[in-house]
Amino acid sequence: MSKRLFDVLAAGAGLLVLSPLLLAVALWIKFDSPGPVLFRQQRVGRHGVPFAILKFRTMAHRAPQERQLTVGQDARVTRAGRLLRRAKLDELPQLFNVLQGTMSLVGPRPEVPRYVACYPPAVRDTVLSVAPGITDWASILYKEESAILGRAADPERAYIDTILPVKLGYYQRYVREQSFWLDLRIIFHTLAAIVR
Repeated sequence: MSKRLFDVLAAGAGLLVLSPLLLAVALWIKFDSPGPVLFRQQRVGRHGVPFAILKFRTMAHRAPQERQLTVGQDARVTRAGRLLRRAKLDELPQLFNVLQGTMSLVGPRPEVPRYVACYPPAVRDTVLSVAPGITDWASILYKEESAILGRAADPERAYIDTILPVKLGYYQRYVREQSFWLDLRIIFHTLAAIVR
């Protein structure tokens, strides 16, 4: 209950304080390229329940979606999208997901069904036992994930075989150690990483 209360209060305050920035980003996206401001994608939430994650749109509208990873200098990413992704501003609409209760501020990042299918069964049960989050230790570690995958001969194979197992290790660690103070530490480190 205390985690949920903190999530609601922090997400509500964040949306209120950041509303001028959210409006400015929305207008920038609208003027930069045709299409909707928000991007919705199905992700796997707590206990395996699917939900629509919200992000600011960073790709060209109706761009091919056969590849679910963004790799290197992806041609689908718009001019505005490049900066939004670099500054992680595209993630801000997920504060609405937090208010809805489908996400938490801190927790394992929600994956698309395609990659959740790669989780070992025991790991899947552990990771999906908590609400997915906007940030966690793995998000900080792999904040340049797109660039890393861009250097791989087979980006999807590299993600599944190399990056995903490390992420799952961090996700399981979070589930074991979760606490209010750990959430505050992760939020602080996330903000510091974005500033750097």
